[in-house]
Amino acid sequence: MMLADMGAEVILIERKSGDSPSPALSAGELSKYAIVHRGKQSLAMDLKKSAAAATLLRLIADADVLIEGFRPGVMEKLGLGPDECLTANPRLVYGRITGWGQDGPLSQCAGHDINYIALAGALYHGGHQAAPPAAPPTLVGDVGGGAMLLTVGLLGALLAAGKSGEGQVVDAAISDGAALMTTLLCGLHQQGLWVDRRQSNLLDGGSHWYDCYECADGTYVSVGALEPRFYRELLQKCGLGDNPELDPQFEQAKWPAQKKIFSELFRSRNRDEWCDLLEGTDACFAPVLSLGEAPRHRHNRARKTFVDIDDVTQPAPAPRFSRTPAEIAGKPPTNGEHTLSILSGAGFSQHEIAALRTQEVI
Repeated sequence: MMLADMGAEVILIERKSGDSPSPALSAGELSKYAIVHRGKQSLAMDLKKSAAAATLLRLIADADVLIEGFRPGVMEKLGLGPDECLTANPRLVYGRITGWGQDGPLSQCAGHDINYIALAGALYHGGHQAAPPAAPPTLVGDVGGGAMLLTVGLLGALLAAGKSGEGQVVDAAISDGAALMTTLLCGLHQQGLWVDRRQSNLLDGGSHWYDCYECADGTYVSVGALEPRFYRELLQKCGLGDNPELDPQFEQAKWPAQKKIFSELFRSRNRDEWCDLLEGTDACFAPVLSLGEAPRHRHNRARKTFVDIDDVTQPAPAPRFSRTPAEIAGKPPTNGEHTLSILSGAGFSQHEIAALRTQEVI
């Protein structure tokens, strides 16, 4: 999706679909909610048919990047492994994304985001002491440690291919990427500045000045006043500037009592009242918004952080470019919507396309 937003022509190879899984919605109506496929073209194929590999290799011969997310070894069985693809296109960047990587004792095992970030050490410190570890769903592993790191790898490999004329394989394991995202915490841990106990550190809700608090209306706000000058700003704005119990800021033994003061404070007003008081200041404050609320916030509206495509609200392209702005090229395609136009554009004759249909490849 990000590559498509940045102007790449992205062809999604997907299974040929049957009936719509929802009797109430057509396939076209369902497809518009597959936001991660925005701006892509869809070519529907049966990869297990004997002519499928040869068909795709003709497309791959003219591609910059191939991305696959199968279990290790599946692409090789389909005749579309790195050897075949790089022979067809020596400049190809072959991106592989899995949970555990292409090798290692767990490489053939099933898993999901929660498992990958657990093994990487990224899940351990999420959540509060009295509850099991928790992390935002899919964000740390699948999206951050997975898709984002794969994208960085692909762009790096494309730069290298542009200079050398040679492509390569990018092995993006979500567990590796999630581990990479803990780098800052690893440094603190090995200095003795981060302990292996949830809600006991500077940035995991252990301190009173870096946590979320419930308001009088049952909603939540976040504070993150790490630096002393921002901490003083927070205290002054909240009318606590002269409270000796909130000094010193970094004495961990006092954090529980100081957190109690903050908890009682924030429960004394509704979230909107706290926003009126603290938003737009250096108190390092923000309301905790739901997915439904975030697009309506004034800052997000001003920056057009969210956009509506086909009546579906979604995040706008990011990051922002000064000369070549990213944009959403189109709504998500229906299954196989572009099969014929893609094959025709790649030089397949009408006779060849008809043969592929007869063989049930497309």
